[in-house]
Amino acid sequence: MKRGHGHGCLVLAVCLVLAAPSTADAALTEGARLAVVYDAILDARFDQVDPLLKQACPPAPEGACAALRVVSLWWEISINPDYRALDRRFTDLAAATIAANEAWTRREPLRAEAWFYLAGAYAPRVQWRLLRGERIGAARDGNKIREALERALKLDPTMNDAYFGIGLYHYYADVAPVAAKMLRWLLFLPGGDRVAGLREMLQAREGGELARGESDFQLHFVYVWYEKKPIEAIELLQQLDARYPYNPMFLQRVAEIRSSYLHDHVGSASVWQQLLARSRSARVYAPMIIETRALAGIERETRAAATRDEQR
Repeated sequence: MKRGHGHGCLVLAVCLVLAAPSTADAALTEGARLAVVYDAILDARFDQVDPLLKQACPPAPEGACAALRVVSLWWEISINPDYRALDRRFTDLAAATIAANEAWTRREPLRAEAWFYLAGAYAPRVQWRLLRGERIGAARDGNKIREALERALKLDPTMNDAYFGIGLYHYYADVAPVAAKMLRWLLFLPGGDRVAGLREMLQAREGGELARGESDFQLHFVYVWYEKKPIEAIELLQQLDARYPYNPMFLQRVAEIRSSYLHDHVGSASVWQQLLARSRSARVYAPMIIETRALAGIERETRAAATRDEQR
């Protein structure tokens, strides 16, 4: 996935993640139950999400489970971003979930997790809007996420997972290209701080254990695009792939980084071969789509490796 595609231009996506709830300090209700759901999402086991949510809610708050439904549908779209048949369902579900969680914050304005899950409801829509080129809408949603997370942390500073979204905002608002910074200025959004933002993201990653899967995925973009650390990005992705092997996204990103940033076409082709083997044994989500994608990747990288050898 390239910078300008699905997860591209993340400057205004202040929280491209619904961080899974942490049981530390009992900040969020039924964190362990919801973490199981989140693991199913990250492993692309989308058929398991609704049954698991029915087991979790209640006692987990319905606003939390509604937000996770949106996250699940977003991940399903992001794996196959050119398929638009799910878009209407996604936008309707996201809008309904945002409205429900806004109502929750009005009912319980002093409950930190209500604000946290409001941010979580907005987060997938920010990513979807970036994917579909709706930058202004993404920026406005991103600012609402920032405001909700700031409110959550003001009410409960121990909510470590919420620092990841704040850190994302601070980081990307600082490193944004000039055009994106101009958009931020036109929408009166606060500025950023690259150093503080990265520190906040790492703080959340270490303190919010249940958020690690999604946070590692977002951090790999930071490492490869701006920190110039493609090897570290690959290490994060390999850890995710080991934990969630049914999700093709992590291995695909490894292949793409090896090709685009390390110029290791042989290594990239080898990774695509791994993904091809999984698709042919149905050990990955959407195996037919992934098989076609892997075959194209193998052909492309093999050709690039041969061209490079000829030029030497």
